[in-house]
Amino acid sequence: MKNIILITAAIALASCGGGNKPEATKEQATVSETMVTLTDAQLKNAALEVGKAQMREIQSVIKVSGKIDVPPQNMVSVSFPLGGYLKSTKLLPGMHINKGDVIAVMEDQQYIQLQQDYLTAKARQEYLEAEYQRQQELNKSKASSDKVYQQAMAEYKSNRILISSLRQKLQLIGINADKLNESNISKSVSVYSPIDGFVSTVDVNIGKYVTPSDVLFELVNPTDIHLALTVYEKDMGKLYIGQKVLAFTNNNPDKKYPCEVILIGKDVSNERAVQVHCHFEAYDKTLVPGMYMNAELELQKENVLAVPEDAVVRYNNKQYIFVASGSKTYEMKEVVTGSTQNGFIAIADAKGTDLVNTNVVLKNAYTLLMKLKNAGEEE
Repeated sequence: MKNIILITAAIALASCGGGNKPEATKEQATVSETMVTLTDAQLKNAALEVGKAQMREIQSVIKVSGKIDVPPQNMVSVSFPLGGYLKSTKLLPGMHINKGDVIAVMEDQQYIQLQQDYLTAKARQEYLEAEYQRQQELNKSKASSDKVYQQAMAEYKSNRILISSLRQKLQLIGINADKLNESNISKSVSVYSPIDGFVSTVDVNIGKYVTPSDVLFELVNPTDIHLALTVYEKDMGKLYIGQKVLAFTNNNPDKKYPCEVILIGKDVSNERAVQVHCHFEAYDKTLVPGMYMNAELELQKENVLAVPEDAVVRYNNKQYIFVASGSKTYEMKEVVTGSTQNGFIAIADAKGTDLVNTNVVLKNAYTLLMKLKNAGEEE
């Protein structure tokens, strides 16, 4: 910004609202690249407040971003162990479901065969058990050979194993073996929801044949969602379990969601960052997996040199304060700021300025910045 050595008395009077003709002895305001001197009238209109920076207890924060995630135990991929044709389903992505709800009906002839095999094995078991006991008594009296007895015992035990395995297969597809009989054999089997939550994806359509490895639906229980944040390596030493976090979305930054750090990753990625997992203190149904969020990780409070937020001006991507160089003269000095709390902003680096022993403009500093900018435009 080029220096402006002199502003005419007429301009000075106009800026103060005066309507009289300029006088040769009228007080003049001067502006340079980083310094501005005000007249008495301008100083009165600017309503500046001058004082010293103060030591204040301010809680610093780390600003990070991440997205909402769901732990593996809260995500369920529903498949059908025996495969089959999808007969019916009413599920749509986003639909809420309760644990135990019927989410689909499968149909296949192998279900009939499985039920038949179980009932047949169960009916035969009574005969094999009786035959085994009869051969056992005959063998004791040597009326039957050991071979015949052993064969009866093997058939009896083999059939018992078969019944047990078929019972487990029936249970696997949701059929209660204890209630199964020859009058209620069915070609259709219901698929039940294993969790409370909502439908994330539907990967099948009615009439499609699916194999045991095919995923029918993706279900999510969102009540235990957590926030996965990306924290860069330089800030890792500031993290700890139990650390408080305030999260917010880009669409509604004023709405804060309190969280707490529950897990800190131990692997540093190629981007020199770690994953930090946080638990929401209260579940909010508007938060869904995959949603991007910003967050502020709260650090320990510390005493720092601070000034009111109104004392710091921003210009050309840098931050400045105005130092009082005389009764009506002020110099713009670059600073690096830290965290903000309760209307005060920490000065992380004063760039060589001794703020402890220097008076700075604490209020209406933007008035001086506008004076410098307008002077540059006038030139």
